Amino acid sequence: MKAKALPVAIAMTTALSASLLVVSSFDNQAQAQETFRWKMVTSWPKNLPGVGQGPERLSQLVEEMSDGRLTIEVFGAGQLVPGLEVFDAVSEGTAELGHSASYYWKGKAPAAQFFAAVPFGMNAQEMNAWLSYGGGMELWNELYDEFGVDVLAAGSSGVQMGGWYNKEINSVADLDGLKMRMPGLGGEVMCRMCVAIVNMPGGEIFTSLQSGSIDATEWIGPYNDLAFGLHQAAD
Repeated sequence: MKAKALPVAIAMTTALSASLLVVSSFDNQAQAQETFRWKMVTSWPKNLPGVGQGPERLSQLVEEMSDGRLTIEVFGAGQLVPGLEVFDAVSEGTAELGHSASYYWKGKAPAAQFFAAVPFGMNAQEMNAWLSYGGGMELWNELYDEFGVDVLAAGSSGVQMGGWYNKEINSVADLDGLKMRMPGLGGEVMCRMCVAIVNMPGGEIFTSLQSGSIDATEWIGPYNDLAFGLHQAAD
């Protein structure tokens, strides 16, 4: 059976195949010398601070711990597949691993949004407690069974911010017709306040905000937003 994995969770959380983290016993020397080269696709620009550097660090650690028997080549968004096609790439076997956020797959599995950032939901510590000790991981893997994907949470970027805007917002009426990049349940909330929701990978946000293709966006939080220069693109 092919080992698979995919991204997930809280805000900009990550996911790996369980088999990636298992230390196996080898029956003979020949097996012990067998080597593997896997591909990991991500929804982030290559080496983006925070979420983009995490997969690279993981790849290094896995190669060290496996004594070089397992190497993982990390692909940024658009290098092998588009950033929002990570789930499909893993499910279809184009790549063995994926690193992303589960709310991007709401069109395939609406409940996947509950394993990412939820408006007024759990913080990172509460989410990790639920996943590890409250049955969350079991539910998550059950949700992905039909797609042939295994998932493990591998971190969290924490609570996400409300966003950046190219117009001053003083009332709910100011949101009417606003074009905003916001995925998941947060986007659903904004949609009910007459915001036109646009979904796009992180690497396209700055130019879209600067050019006026969108009027507003959210990303992750101050550290990652600064890396994208969103404070320079928004008025």
